[in-house]
Amino acid sequence: MARMLYVNLPTKDLAASDTFYSGLGFEKNKDFSNEVASSWKITETIWVMVLTETFYSSFLRNGDEPAYGAGPREVLNAISGETREEVDEFSKRALASGGTIYREAAEEFPGMYSVAFLDPDGHEWEVGWMDMSVTPGT
Repeated sequence: MARMLYVNLPTKDLAASDTFYSGLGFEKNKDFSNEVASSWKITETIWVMVLTETFYSSFLRNGDEPAYGAGPREVLNAISGETREEVDEFSKRALASGGTIYREAAEEFPGMYSVAFLDPDGHEWEVGWMDMSVTPGT
């Protein structure tokens, strides 16, 4: 069995998160979703688990608290796009679904085109595409 990745994110508004992740085109797994959590399939091996703040906090220890929005960022969630056009399409869907652009789409490094956006709770997502014929080291 392939190793799987589950990105767990706290939310202050589960319905807004559901609208956002559905709008990105991710598939909701109803078997693992309820009033305190939503499970979103990105690929067969990558999933996003959006948890209400109270439920998310139940997994934390040592006085740790959920983090949202601006300030120090512990993680940048990044996924690959298949084309430059798909990167742009993710950007449009993020905006239409309640997200905001964090970093405009650009080719900041040769052959690497990406955009970054925030979900309704301020968690950062990046979608990037690499032109392997231009990218150094390939």
